Amino acid sequence: MIAEIVAIGTELLMGQIVNTDAQYLSRRLQSLGISVYYHTTVGDNPQRMRDTLALALSRSDIVITTGGLGPTQDDISKEIAAQLFVLPMRFDEESWRAIGAYFAKLGRVCPENNRRQAMFAEGAVILPNACGTAPGCMIEHGGKTVVQLPGPPHEMEDMFERQVYARLAARMGGCIASRYIRIYGLGESHVAQLCAKWIEGSGGVTAATYCQTGECQIRLTAKADTEAEALAMIAPVQEEICALLGDAVYAVLPTSEGSMEEAAGRALTERGLTVATAESCTGGLVAARLVNYPGISAALGEAHVTYANEAKIRYCGVNPDTLKAHGAVSEETAREMAQGLRERSSADIAVATTGIAGPGGGTAEKPVGLVYVACADRHGVLVERLMLRGSRSRIRELAALRALDMVRRAALRG
Repeated sequence: MIAEIVAIGTELLMGQIVNTDAQYLSRRLQSLGISVYYHTTVGDNPQRMRDTLALALSRSDIVITTGGLGPTQDDISKEIAAQLFVLPMRFDEESWRAIGAYFAKLGRVCPENNRRQAMFAEGAVILPNACGTAPGCMIEHGGKTVVQLPGPPHEMEDMFERQVYARLAARMGGCIASRYIRIYGLGESHVAQLCAKWIEGSGGVTAATYCQTGECQIRLTAKADTEAEALAMIAPVQEEICALLGDAVYAVLPTSEGSMEEAAGRALTERGLTVATAESCTGGLVAARLVNYPGISAALGEAHVTYANEAKIRYCGVNPDTLKAHGAVSEETAREMAQGLRERSSADIAVATTGIAGPGGGTAEKPVGLVYVACADRHGVLVERLMLRGSRSRIRELAALRALDMVRRAALRG
């Protein structure tokens, strides 16, 4: 079965918002064994919307639209679908009451123009919206299916999970399951070489590598009658790959979503360890990413942005003579930052960054992209010298990623 995702909204074409709906829907459809061949984005123009939806229906079995369900004059995606199927529009009183009740909860009066949100193609399955005013719908006609969902991601995801996924799963008969192995410290080409036999195919399990900023992942996928059977097929391959890659694997997840800060935060909190940070070139990015992990308050005791040499001396106890002899961006300074902060904060682990993020400030001896990351724990101090390339933000992001990985590894050592 082939699906196409049509995102409706001029704001998408203008780059005002990012189309995360298509990413989410593609991932969920893939888990059902439904192939997504096209992502299409169209603005709020009636003729272009009509042409786009007609083309999608000509080449796909299922078309899922997002957006265009609001109360304004340009929200006409339901009307266009009805026209293409030559179906009249009908008013649904129950949906109108639900919209009014939603406004009442907010202490507001429902505007009359919201009535258009209660209009649907005749015979459509109405999908109530638990998170907003715009109900969606599902139209089946002439062997084709159109699913119309709201644009806001939290509304779209809730509606799809509660009311669409099971309906589509019932049609497919069978299940595709995936596991994502997250890897840091090995390049994608190296990972692909090491895992070549699985990437080429093994026992009904497919493996594919994907690269992202500073890291990569392997997606393992299998199809069976049930999810449990598919996961049982994946398990031995997953175990072999994880054993081969060792501690470069920082997580194995059911979806492609995951992060190094989650792995670091989990390693710290599960072992009851504490961490402190001192950041120069990353400017608090390491601490900010750690704070993304729920429950990190049990582990993150203090965080300092130590751009100035005086701050390195005050909060980390860096020796002024070290700064004078080697400079702020040096292995020696990074080592003293991490070691001194650990001693002063009494944290189990302390991590420090110092470097030149650019675009200016580099020299022949210390070019832009030179970063030192140091991590101190009860075993001693480890300092890593990085030569990073890219924009200022990319250099900071890559340096923070290395710092988080060093925290993760230190926590696992205990």
